[in-house]
Amino acid sequence: MIRHDLSSLPKYVPGKAMPDALKLSSNESSLPPLPAAVEAMSDAASGANRYPDMGVTALRGALAKHLGVAVEEVTVGTGSSALCQQLVQATCDKSDEVVFPWRSFEAYPIFAQIHGATPRPVPLKDQALDLDAMADAITEHTRLVFVCNPNNPTGTVVTKDEFAQFMERVPTDVVVALDEAYFEYVRTPDTPIATQLHGHYPNLVGLRTFSKAYGLAGARVGYAFGPANIIEAMAQVAVPFSVNSLAQAGALAALEAQDELRARTDETVAQRGIVSEELKTAPSQANFVWLPGAPAQLATELSNNGVMVRSFPEGIRVTVTTAEETQKLINAWNKVGA
Repeated sequence: MIRHDLSSLPKYVPGKAMPDALKLSSNESSLPPLPAAVEAMSDAASGANRYPDMGVTALRGALAKHLGVAVEEVTVGTGSSALCQQLVQATCDKSDEVVFPWRSFEAYPIFAQIHGATPRPVPLKDQALDLDAMADAITEHTRLVFVCNPNNPTGTVVTKDEFAQFMERVPTDVVVALDEAYFEYVRTPDTPIATQLHGHYPNLVGLRTFSKAYGLAGARVGYAFGPANIIEAMAQVAVPFSVNSLAQAGALAALEAQDELRARTDETVAQRGIVSEELKTAPSQANFVWLPGAPAQLATELSNNGVMVRSFPEGIRVTVTTAEETQKLINAWNKVGA
């Protein structure tokens, strides 16, 4: 009655939370949504008896203007994770392959397997994406490649030249998803930006989210932009009415508050430098830092001291938030003698 292959499906593991503990395990903003977004969602709640606008018309229009693309080149989903899944659905049959870096966003192999495609993980090199190896991994069965930039959980980015050389090697009938979930925290000028590359490649799709910098993780809103034929295919496989009215209103208001958003991300970037120095990590371009090789026991000890971080087999990821929470993290770090 149930698919036999589901028993082999990897499980998505959310960051742990604990009452009264500082949660630095899920790369969330610790600040509430921007005030305009809160007000817009509150106003929208009175209309929750009606179905939402299935076409997400107002938000798509605003995003198109913000991104500098046509409306038909933008689609909205319940977080960029849902859009990743829609890309797999739109591009892959059961004999097809999905290439992605590893370790990276852990939903990539899950989405591939759910739809019967074959996951093709490509190991990182020095904690960063190995684009040469990823290009080597592309076969006649490959239909989709995920490029997580900045990479989650390592926080590293690829350079513009590396990405350009990579795209030269990717067949035009293979879709490349440039996953920019942490785009708003990037401060280096030497990394590919999907909006700057729009129109250069017939197979490139950008993915972004309102969950991180915009502080709307609980609302579940993300967006994709790229060639109209790919965007249309993604919309065709979306669950009807999936982006609710409150989420649409909140995201639209948040999008219009770019000055406040920049102030918040600047503060996070400043704290990132402090955390990186105190914990002696490599540079990051996201709202987290990465401790390669750090044992799970360290995460347990930090948890015992009231700080929740995310442990992976390859290391530990620590979310960066506010100055107050940075100090709490450093205090716990010093207590465990890390």
